[in-house]
Order: sequence, then structure tokens, then C-alpha cells
Amino acid sequence: MARKPKFQTPTGMHDILPKDQAYFRKIYNVVENIANFYGFGKIDTPILEQSELFSKGVGLDTDIVQKEMFNLKTRGGDHLSLRPEGTAPVVRAYIQKGMINLPQPVKLWYFGPFFRYEKPQAGRFRQFWQFGLEILGEKSPVIDAQIIQIFYNILKDLRLKNLLVEINSIGDSQCRPYYKKLLKNYLRSRERLLCTDCQRRLKTNPLRILDCKQERCQSIISQAPESIDNLCDTCHQHFKEVLEFLDEAEISYRLNPYLVRGLDYYTKTVFEIVEDSAEGKVLGALVGGGRYDNLSKILGRRDIPGTGGAAGIERIITSMKETGGIVSRVTLPKIFLSQVGKLAKRKSLKLCEEFRKAKISIAESFGRDSLRAQLARANKLGVLYTLILGHKEAIDGTIIVRNMKTGKQKTVKMDKVVKEMKKNFKK
Repeated sequence: MARKPKFQTPTGMHDILPKDQAYFRKIYNVVENIANFYGFGKIDTPILEQSELFSKGVGLDTDIVQKEMFNLKTRGGDHLSLRPEGTAPVVRAYIQKGMINLPQPVKLWYFGPFFRYEKPQAGRFRQFWQFGLEILGEKSPVIDAQIIQIFYNILKDLRLKNLLVEINSIGDSQCRPYYKKLLKNYLRSRERLLCTDCQRRLKTNPLRILDCKQERCQSIISQAPESIDNLCDTCHQHFKEVLEFLDEAEISYRLNPYLVRGLDYYTKTVFEIVEDSAEGKVLGALVGGGRYDNLSKILGRRDIPGTGGAAGIERIITSMKETGGIVSRVTLPKIFLSQVGKLAKRKSLKLCEEFRKAKISIAESFGRDSLRAQLARANKLGVLYTLILGHKEAIDGTIIVRNMKTGKQKTVKMDKVVKEMKKNFKK
């Protein structure tokens, strides 16, 4: 039995190998193109932020803050955390950089790694990648629908199928206190049946119980009062218009009265985009988000309306692979440059640069001197032509062009070989 290497990736973290880089590039390019079309600007926030940004913004009683943050204390005494999500840092940047003085709304998108200390399982990592979209400075319900539509279009452009939007409204500061009281009264009589975490949540924030995935809690949740039955007139009208916009956009959705998302900053609309199996079973959320009109005030500024969401890139890649893979493989080179001897290698460095400028992909094995070994590699790569440059050719300023299918070869001037190859590929 082979011994494990001494050094391995930390638990819940993974390398992104070349075979998966193509998926990351594909997703990035689709997101960038659609974000640019809708007028979003790219933002990169620091991987480390002040811990209080998340304890205040995300919520002190959330699982993210209570259990999942990677925290550290600097030599100077600052308390920092690896960012567990993207919305709070974006709102922090919006406030700090005075974006409130820009024409509103401000549209921002991001793409990068995030960190949560949780039990690694399928689709969940301790370092994971997300892309997100945020619209700040606009409270209209059409913005909620537009954010959902943009995420939906991104997933469709990635050729994912059976997409369904799950949506709910959790009200605002006017109607949510009444609903929380109603929910707490219902759950209190069933407290002993709840899991240990939910018994704690009942005392701190009963809405978090609706987000519990434990089977014993799910049966209790399924009979709980629903938030959409207890909305104030303003929240009810807002939610009604969001659904009307989605109907007009012909985006399939399903009301999920127990969807709350795991973050305290949400108000009114919350949503997830999931994959629906043929049996009607939800396979997992690809995107999650909603409206967060109070987050700016929580972070020390006046209320600034905001709507956004984030998508899990690893989960999307898993789905892309299950659909048969839609990513174009890396274009393999059609030419292999074989060189023998020091002089030939020196000439080859310059020749490779000429092919690069001509945008012609070329492979080589500069570290090998055996012609036989190099030709074997050329065969393995399946190139159409091999260029052979030996000591004699390097002195003469010529190069041998071998057709790998027919075995025929000819000698051409080295300063003409790029033009010759271009001509061959046009045939």
C-alpha cells in the first residue's frame, strides 16, 4: 500500500487542477459577458476583513459567525476573518469608497474564493469559490426580479437544465417582529423535539430554525406558520410585484414559505435557484440571494437598499459535468518543435516566440535532446507537423518539416517556416 504524502491540502480545501481550470474560465467568461451587458462593474474585496463586519452584518447568532468563520488576531491586535461571504464586504466598500455619490443604482460583481469552517461533504468545502452580483441604491421590486433573471440566464448560458427558482418573502422590520413572535409561540411547545442547535436558535433567532436541514426539525417546520401569510401591506405589494415580473419574464418559480437563507441581513425577497430532478426532488441550490435594505444601516450608515446573490462555482461545475460537459477542451497544438543540440535549442527559443506572435500553438520538449523521444511525444500529442532542427539545420538557417500522417518531409528556410505553416493550415 502506497504511503500518503507527508503534506496534503488542508481538510475541506482542494487544488484546482488543469482539467478543471477550463470550467472556471468558462464560468468566468459567461459571468463577465452577462455582467458587462447589464452594466455591472467588477470589484475585488480583500480576502481578510475585520471580524466585526460579519458579526454585525451577517448576524452574531448565525451559524456562519458562531461556527464557521476562520478568525485570527494580528500582531497589532486587529481581529480579522477570512471572508465567509461576499455581500457584506461589497457593502463595506460601497460605504467606504463613497459610492453613494455615484449615479444610483451601483451594480457590482465579484468572483473569488471564500472560507467557512464546516464539515466537508459533497458540494461543500472550507475554501470554496463563488461569483456574486449586487445592486445597491434601488428599492424597486423590479431589481429583485432582474437579479434573479440575470443569475438564471447565467446558468442557462452554462447549459444547465431543470432550473427552478424557489422564492419567499420574510418581511421587514415592520412585520417580521410579529411573525417571529408567532413562530416562536408555535415552536416553544415543540422545543424538546428540536435538535440541539435549534433549541439554541429558539432563544436567539427562531427564523434560523426554518433553515435547519435536520429531519427531526423538518417535520416540525412543515407545519409552522408561514411568513408570506403575515406580511405588512408594503411587503405584500413588493413581493406581489416581484412575482409578476418573474411571470412576465417567463421564469419558473415555486413559492417556498420556509425559505429564509442563513444570513440576518435579508429583508423582503429571498430566493434560491435549484436543480429539480425528474422526480421533483431538489438536488441542491446553485444560487442564493435576496434583498438586504437594512445592511448598510447595520454597518453604521443610513439605510441604502440593496439586492444581490451569489453562486457556488464548485456546485455549478459538478452540474456541468453531469450534463455531459460543455467546456471546450484546451486546443492542442498542431505543431511540435523538435531540437537537437545546444545551438538548435538557442535558435528554437526565438522560433517559438515567432509562432506565439503569429498565434500558432506549438509544443516542444526543450529539456530532452533525444530526437526519438521527442518524436514519440509528438506522436502522443497527435500533432499534424513536427519541425526538426538539428545542429546542421541551425547553422544553415533551415528546418525540416515532417508531415506526421504521411511521413513525408521537406526542408524550408527557418525565416519562412511560420509563413509555411500558416499556408498549410489554410488548406
